Amino acid sequence: MSNVVIVGLQWGDEGKGKVVDLLCPAFDAVVRYQGGHNAGHTVKFGDRHFALRLIPSGILHPGQECVMGNGMVIAPNALFEELDELHAAGVETAGRLHVSNRAQAILPMHKALDLAREGAAGKEKVGTTGRGIGPAYEMKIARFGVRLAELGSPRLEDRLRTQLVRMEPELAALGAEPLGEPARIADQCRAWAERLAPYLTDTEHLLHGWLEAGRSILFEGAQGSLLDVDHGTYPYVTSSNPTAGGASTGSGVPPTAIDGVLGIVKAYTTRVGGGPFPGELLGSEGEFLRKRGNEFGTVTGRPRRCGWFDAVAVRYAVRLNGAELLALTKLDVLDGFDEIPVCVGYRCGGELLTEFPSCLETLEEAEPVYETLPGWKRETAGCLELEQLPDAARAYIERLERLVGAQVAVVSTGPRRSETILPPNPTLDRWTSGRLAEVLAQRDA
Repeated sequence: MSNVVIVGLQWGDEGKGKVVDLLCPAFDAVVRYQGGHNAGHTVKFGDRHFALRLIPSGILHPGQECVMGNGMVIAPNALFEELDELHAAGVETAGRLHVSNRAQAILPMHKALDLAREGAAGKEKVGTTGRGIGPAYEMKIARFGVRLAELGSPRLEDRLRTQLVRMEPELAALGAEPLGEPARIADQCRAWAERLAPYLTDTEHLLHGWLEAGRSILFEGAQGSLLDVDHGTYPYVTSSNPTAGGASTGSGVPPTAIDGVLGIVKAYTTRVGGGPFPGELLGSEGEFLRKRGNEFGTVTGRPRRCGWFDAVAVRYAVRLNGAELLALTKLDVLDGFDEIPVCVGYRCGGELLTEFPSCLETLEEAEPVYETLPGWKRETAGCLELEQLPDAARAYIERLERLVGAQVAVVSTGPRRSETILPPNPTLDRWTSGRLAEVLAQRDA
């Protein structure tokens, strides 16, 4: 059985939730390995619509095991809200959702500090969602964090007092209200611990048992590779590692147990929040992409910045992740264009760059160099075979493959499972252990 990582190759919002949901029947378990409730997956099938922020989208498949790994930061109230929504929709989670007892807790002071910092940043705003993700990761790395297993600890008040001693002076300097006594926060944490208890487990031990039993695992990250804290457009990044390497550190599964990486990429480019975006379209074309692609955040509703496909950025992300195959999403959004530009390089200071810059200033100054491809001016939604696509749409896909150095194995032409092309692919068939027939059966259901 194979274990595969699904990773976004742009600035997030590439459609990972749909692809995970589509491929779930070929795997025994789904593992989320980093991030918090600042990212979301949208899943649509039939007339049902789910917006998941923390729980892997495999939870929508009866009998599927789901893990929230140690690399995540988890706000208990946000998790409970999501569980309540799923239960109200008739989705059973008991015995199927396993939450790492080593995952870090997002506490009230983390959110307060996040909001205060962003409010005081002015033009230097990073564009965080204000949910406490960054400060929770800060406390983790500084070794002052609180793991979920420790929410009911008799020493919890001392741990909270230590965090408050570090945070209160900064909150006061930023003009924020004091958070109060650690005893009050500790009482809230103990109530969380009681409700979390049925879900908490040593997920590393659980996952290794599944590996020894030959069960297959699908790993999913949040955000995208260009928001990776090490490899992204720093400091306009998230606070964790969405890249494929994070699947090991964020789950406890060794790299040697991972058999492949499927990269998810939009047929164009979007970005939420601050930071450089060389190909951003500020006029009518960008607005057309935003409206036609419904480019608004799943969690925040914020409008996404839009631009043409950036082959320089995606090629960089393909290499970072070792992505051998791609899932290309939202091809149908491009149906209305006569011509479709693709960014194949950057011009900066008279120099042509064909590799993604590591320097923020270089990226901020970079001007995209475009290659223009013909549009197809026909609807692609509903196509189930590559042969049904217009010739120009197939040519567009083939050109992207050559530019980024990876093969497209999945083409999404709409938000629903049924709006997906899965051409025969021996590598994907191997990764799914010959269970693509089950995937196709679900798609067509």
